[in-house]
Amino acid sequence: MASTLYPLASLSQIEKTPSNEDGIPGDLEEDLRAYGCKLIHQAGILLKQKQVAVAAAQILFQRFWFVTSMKQFGVGDVGMGALYLASKLEECPLRMRDLINVYDLLLQRAAHSLSPKDDKEFHYHPMSYFGSTFYDLKDSLVLAEMQILKRLGFNVHVVLPYGTLINYLRVLGLTSREDACTRAWGYLNDAHQTPVYALYQIPTIVCASIFLTVRELQIPLPSKPPVCWWELFDANWDDVWNVSGCIMRLYRQRTPEENRRVLGMVTKKEVRKWLEDNATPSSQWYIDSYIWISSE
Repeated sequence: MASTLYPLASLSQIEKTPSNEDGIPGDLEEDLRAYGCKLIHQAGILLKQKQVAVAAAQILFQRFWFVTSMKQFGVGDVGMGALYLASKLEECPLRMRDLINVYDLLLQRAAHSLSPKDDKEFHYHPMSYFGSTFYDLKDSLVLAEMQILKRLGFNVHVVLPYGTLINYLRVLGLTSREDACTRAWGYLNDAHQTPVYALYQIPTIVCASIFLTVRELQIPLPSKPPVCWWELFDANWDDVWNVSGCIMRLYRQRTPEENRRVLGMVTKKEVRKWLEDNATPSSQWYIDSYIWISSE
């Protein structure tokens, strides 16, 4: 089955991401990626942006971290830049001021959850357009959009999975099951919080969402060799299983400490501070050297 090709991460990028090389553990990077995509999704809802633009932004966001470290750019800034860029690519542009206001709201709410008064109701405090906060966020937005284009080599082609999902459900005779369609669609959306769209082709990801759906709803489909339904769509079983595992990891229970750690690492300064506080003796020399060079 022919499929539209689009850029995927290389083996070397998968084995050792730039963030891993800078000392960020794989599980922490995974959580920061997911949180950055959640911010994009929440901002898209508040801005009433089209789903295609939000999904494209999340895919660009995930690709970016295979070529850049979270030590250099914050997930909040890159997410804002990715949504701004994707809105242009999908021909539904956003006003820069509206996007900045929404992200300021989301970041204030995250900061409130970390404060000692997190048990009290959150109240948003609008920024002053004559202050520095707005212009700092504006500069971060412009810089993030420019860096996404630069570091991805202006290759921002994105293939979305929704049309493919509908076709596959028709072939399998599942379009009459509204619960199956809704659940499979939801799994595809949740998968945007994982790197799978930068690792696998769309048919594999769609098959994984259908696999999770039919298993959850106990819908019988031929799944034993030599007749396996995913082979109709040229999907490899090992890849389908791996993508399903990536999606299911999103639903694992996280401790309050893990949640607070992620919320407190939205900016690159917070990430660098965490690296300094948790540096091993072998990596402390590198961090000290990096700080000294940056201050020159």
